[in-house]
Amino acid sequence: MIVQGLSAKVSSTKPLLFIPRRKEKCCAASKLCRTLTQSAKSEKLGDSRRVADSIYLLTLVGTALVLAAAFSSLLAFRFGAPLLLLFLVIGLVTGTDGLGIEFDNAKAAYFVGSIALALILFDAGFGTPLHALRQAAAPAVVLATFGVLLTVGIMAVASHFLMGLGWISSFLLGAIVGSTDAAAVFFLLRAGNTEIRERVRSTLEIESGSNDPIAIFLTLSLVKVLALGQAVAPSDLILSIATGFVKEMLIGGLVGLGGGYLIVRVVEKIDIDRGLLPILVLALSLMVFGVAGFAHGSGFIAAYVAGIVAGNANLRSAPAIKRFQDGMSWLSQIIMFLMLGLYATPSQFLPILLPSVLLAATLIFIARPIATGVSLLPFRYSRAETAFLSWVGLRGAVSILLALTPLLYQVEGGRTIFNVAFIIVMVSLVVQGWTVLPLARRLGLVIPQRVGPVDKVELELPGAAHHELLAYRIVEGSPVARTGRIPRWARPSLVIRDGRSLQFQYAGRPRAGDHVYIFVSDKYPRLLDRLFASKAPVSADDADFFGAFGVDPSRPASELSAAYGVKISEAEANLTIAQFMTDRLGGRVEYADRLPLGDIELIVRDLDEQGHVIEVGVSVEPQIAPPRIPAFLSASEMFLRTKAWIAARRGAGDVR
Repeated sequence: MIVQGLSAKVSSTKPLLFIPRRKEKCCAASKLCRTLTQSAKSEKLGDSRRVADSIYLLTLVGTALVLAAAFSSLLAFRFGAPLLLLFLVIGLVTGTDGLGIEFDNAKAAYFVGSIALALILFDAGFGTPLHALRQAAAPAVVLATFGVLLTVGIMAVASHFLMGLGWISSFLLGAIVGSTDAAAVFFLLRAGNTEIRERVRSTLEIESGSNDPIAIFLTLSLVKVLALGQAVAPSDLILSIATGFVKEMLIGGLVGLGGGYLIVRVVEKIDIDRGLLPILVLALSLMVFGVAGFAHGSGFIAAYVAGIVAGNANLRSAPAIKRFQDGMSWLSQIIMFLMLGLYATPSQFLPILLPSVLLAATLIFIARPIATGVSLLPFRYSRAETAFLSWVGLRGAVSILLALTPLLYQVEGGRTIFNVAFIIVMVSLVVQGWTVLPLARRLGLVIPQRVGPVDKVELELPGAAHHELLAYRIVEGSPVARTGRIPRWARPSLVIRDGRSLQFQYAGRPRAGDHVYIFVSDKYPRLLDRLFASKAPVSADDADFFGAFGVDPSRPASELSAAYGVKISEAEANLTIAQFMTDRLGGRVEYADRLPLGDIELIVRDLDEQGHVIEVGVSVEPQIAPPRIPAFLSASEMFLRTKAWIAARRGAGDVR
């Protein structure tokens, strides 16, 4: 009973003794839990708020930088400053040593820069016509391969002695700055509505679009050698680089051809909303880039080749696609240059500033001219053209992007190599970028525009294969406004005058200010541009450039001899003036070509669609003297000078 009573007592007292205490403990724990939960929630809310604020701040800063870069274009176009240099400067000013924005993620910079460069190269290929590729592909490819290798070798020697780097590191620095920058070259050659001789411009654009792969491959190969830290026999290294480069170029080219054909087929077959079509093409171009890289090929050459294939296939909605790609190319350039400017640390530049500037001078005044002059020896380039090609060897984002690879692989001295490459790019953009157009004018490579401004809109018609619907506004001074006549093959479908829609047969003579809608075959737009264009702007020296008067190119060349005492052979006397000029100019004639003949010069004023001479000007007292350039003789000039020297020596021997 005692036990039972005790048990009963215990059992009866347990609830009295323990339950309230448990409740107190639970209440305390609950309070603690609620406090911790509330603090955790407040911390989470605080973290979430901080994350949201960070997103908003990042968006605000990013858009502000992009807007600053976009508005800086006004400054660049007004004062002739290289625009991409301004992008870099904005990045430097807002970076660690400027406004204090810290960005030190080399992987992110390399990834974003690679994507941006692929988009730029695809757009560059998309805007490269086949006729430009045919006339400039051979010299451009030689410059993009042999020229790059020669540049790398010269820069490696200079880096070894000026910077005290080892030979592998010296060749690495040479490879990093060995290729020209597509974005910088395209912008400078197409800026300011300045027209440079077509063959020269095409050579530079094709070279800059195709010389990145060899520089990228050389850089990655040398970085891996340095990262492994193993001694490699020079012969094995050269063999490995050569075979690897051929493999990458071959795979990249094949993937680019297949990818370009795929883009064309997809655009033709898939009925997709027109607003999505440019995005589809953009995504497919990046897919081509990724597939080529995954297959151990050059994604950059694949993107460029795919752009060439797609851009020359007469895609539907091609104008809309081109406008979208132009915008994306600008955005890519802005993001890439701003990001690389943010990554740089100018406070680290001072100890290496002098040798870096000397290396930049070596690149600009020694390496590039030697590489260009030797590479173009087999081709018929004049001395002025070769000099200009050697000067427009701008370094840009590609070199800075490649300079990130030693940092990615944690190569010893990688930061120094990056800083040296950055300084070289800055010097190149300042010295060469600011002088490209003045030099082109000095060398006589800037040619007047063939036609003046055209007020035209290209409209898309579904299912209208190989035909275009064009809307022109008739401007004062255009041939249509002056004559009041439009050819039968270009009769408008609709005329809008003073807000009224009129059929062409009831509209009367065309007037300035009319909007006309014309549905024509895709082979006629260039001719229509001439009909509806205002008169091309005439400068004071256009008469000197194109001659004071013209001659009929279909007349026999013998009339030149009779009228001006020009010495021509019997075979040449039976040719027309157009054929005579074509033969004397090496079988290929270009707009604004000049042929000196004693006291006169014949000038090509215009060509037809097939490249035949249709207008010839005559300058009786040529005003444009060839610029004096001490170097850059082409193979043809060397041959002619040697021949003249031998003839002079024989004449002197006969006199004696």
